[in-house]
Amino acid sequence: METVSIQTVPLIIVIAYLIGMLVVGFLVNKFKIKNSTDYVLAGRRMGLFMVAASLSANNIGGGSTTGVAARAFDGWGLGAAWYVLAAAIAMIPLAYFAPRIRKTMAVTIPEVVGRRFGVAASTFTAILNVLSLFALTASQVLASGSVISSLTGMPLNVAILIAGIVVIVYTTMGGMIADAISDVVQYIVIFFGLLIALPFIINGAGGWDAISAKLPPVSLDFTAIGWITILGLVFNYFCTFLSGPEMVSRFSASADAKTATQASWLSAVMMALLAFIPTVIGLIALSMNPGLNDGKGTTALMFATTSYAPGIITGLVAAAIVAATMSSADSNLLAASTIVIKDLYMKFINPDLEDRKVILYTRISNVIICLISMFIALFQISLVTLNLFAFALRSAGPFAAYGLGLTVKSATKNAGVYSIVTGSIAVVLWQLFMSSSVVLPIVFGSAIGVATFFLVTVIERGMGKPAAPSPYLTEEQEAALQSKLD
Repeated sequence: METVSIQTVPLIIVIAYLIGMLVVGFLVNKFKIKNSTDYVLAGRRMGLFMVAASLSANNIGGGSTTGVAARAFDGWGLGAAWYVLAAAIAMIPLAYFAPRIRKTMAVTIPEVVGRRFGVAASTFTAILNVLSLFALTASQVLASGSVISSLTGMPLNVAILIAGIVVIVYTTMGGMIADAISDVVQYIVIFFGLLIALPFIINGAGGWDAISAKLPPVSLDFTAIGWITILGLVFNYFCTFLSGPEMVSRFSASADAKTATQASWLSAVMMALLAFIPTVIGLIALSMNPGLNDGKGTTALMFATTSYAPGIITGLVAAAIVAATMSSADSNLLAASTIVIKDLYMKFINPDLEDRKVILYTRISNVIICLISMFIALFQISLVTLNLFAFALRSAGPFAAYGLGLTVKSATKNAGVYSIVTGSIAVVLWQLFMSSSVVLPIVFGSAIGVATFFLVTVIERGMGKPAAPSPYLTEEQEAALQSKLD
């Protein structure tokens, strides 16, 4: 009878949460969506806390909750917190780029790359972004489906379809506004759900002294994973964030440049606050059941919660995990659809698409992309494999062209084009032949892209070639666009 209550209460909470997300999508669609800018960028009116919470919720997915707990279990110990702490640290230098991203008044990354380096660079960037977002959406739908399956006992494939349908409906209805509102709720659910659960789990497992006594000493060493690995994670996140469409869209949707800058700092704090909670829960699972999942601890977070916390707390944690994964899935989905319509369809097929049809076509694209992502999720590929592939694909090539394109005024057109090509080739080769190296493929590929960017710029400027056009609008263009928004 106890097992039924543990499963029933969490299920009710998760269902209520999913229904709430659908209600948000419906209400936003009915009252807030007036034009395509409202739909894809929340009218560029998002305030400080909403931008920061949205940035944070997008970074804290399944890998930062269940994944961190599993990593703490299977060898990283307390050092697993670096998975989230590294992301928080990476947000700090992003504060330098945030106001520049907002100042472009662009909708997507390929749009900015195209302004500086031409159609070929823009198109290649768009294709890389869309392919990576397919994989990222699939991984988050799979993670959400896994939680729903564990609560209901239904087949995982059915749970994946349910999770995907929920993501489709509320993202398609409400766009960025619904996405951002949901992100705020999702961050609150993630943070407080896990925070409230932690003391119950510690107490249920016999107290921290009893728990730590059962752990190998290395599990409590915060830096045992090594500083090379830690710095690699920081650079990995920085490269990923600066060239991540769902991240950039949050800065673009900010009310102004100052809001974008402050949101980057606040998001760093919000993520850092969460880092140790799933880590400690993973260590508790290790102390109580070191043979869990054949010693891998893949279900460490839910095991510790269901074993040592009341049913309602388990429900909050389950909702937190669903929130963590869906907050990433909806953002990835909307970013992919926006790029497909703005940077591919409108560039090559119908550049004069009416504004109301921009919304319609983006919604149709949402449905198609999520259906394909659900199909990918059905193969149940490793979440880590999907995420690493996606991050490497989208970051290594466009990283230099986009990030340095915003800041290096002297860059030539070929510097952007060649950096995308060499960065993309480098990351694939490193993944194939050096995957066991402590240097992550994303970091290596991005470094090659940056080196290419500066080398070509120096050579071509020495030959007398002009700098590429500015990625920013003129003051008159910016004022005219801002007046439309106001």
